[in-house]
Amino acid sequence: MNDSATPRLGLPMLAAGQAQKEMTHNEALLLLDILVGGAVAGVDAVDPPQEAESGQCWILGSQPAGAWQDHPYAVAAWTLGGWRFVAPRDGMRLWVSADRGFALFRDGIWHLGEAHGKVFVEGTQVVGKRLPAVAEPAGGMVVDGPARAAIVAVLEALRVHGLIASDQL
Repeated sequence: MNDSATPRLGLPMLAAGQAQKEMTHNEALLLLDILVGGAVAGVDAVDPPQEAESGQCWILGSQPAGAWQDHPYAVAAWTLGGWRFVAPRDGMRLWVSADRGFALFRDGIWHLGEAHGKVFVEGTQVVGKRLPAVAEPAGGMVVDGPARAAIVAVLEALRVHGLIASDQL
């Protein structure tokens, strides 16, 4: 383990007797500002933008160019002091956009718009593992029995996912 940086986020550590501790502290604050509640302007970026606002971030692609070269898959952030780079680590999650959702770094690559695990709302599970498909009603002119079975299966799936109450009415 590198004693000069934190193990998860790579934040610089202060050293005993270190001169200009504020430089190390400020660098750590910049990196935290990038990652905590982080959001990015783009994903799989290759070339740095001509103009960027302080605090804007991008998730880099596999072969970035220019000032981003040598930082594949990193999070690049523009600061008043220039580009800062954060190497991704498993579990890192950043907001991309409303239509793409979150980017999650796992197994060496960024995954976009995926949700993993279960979702709970006010302590009630509303989304979980996918259940088997519900069979469509089949039959001739009278499909009352199969239609009822399909409706019951849909209701049960909704109950299992917590989207409707499990109490029978």
